[in-house]
Amino acid sequence: MSKTKIVECAGGIVINDNKDVVVVNQNHDSWSLPKGHVDPGEDKLSTAIREIYEESGIKNPEFIKPLGKFSRYRIGLDGHDDKSELKQITIFLFKSSQIKLDPQDPNNPIAKWVPYENVTELLTHKKDKEFYLNSLKLWINI
Repeated sequence: MSKTKIVECAGGIVINDNKDVVVVNQNHDSWSLPKGHVDPGEDKLSTAIREIYEESGIKNPEFIKPLGKFSRYRIGLDGHDDKSELKQITIFLFKSSQIKLDPQDPNNPIAKWVPYENVTELLTHKKDKEFYLNSLKLWINI
């Protein structure tokens, strides 16, 4: 059995004034919050801002606060957990008034604003859904 690689990731829940949330698509087969690998020498907040830009095209999101961490396996090509990689994901809350989303990363071709109450219907991974639902109480009244 191969050893599981632990990967540090960071990303964000980005909301607008209507409490819509940015959700992004990977490779036309899965939906998640914008996030990605922490590059060498990069802090997690910088990673989150970079990944939000790459996956949604949002420039200069306004940092509000950290929301916490969770772990999950990467999503395999078959839609099941790929146990070769365990992601340690740190999520921050951001606000943006940018309306048009324009993903820069060809592997993340679609980004859209989704009403906050519909986000879990789109998220592919159950751990993403659990974290999102648990985080709502930290920001829904902002």
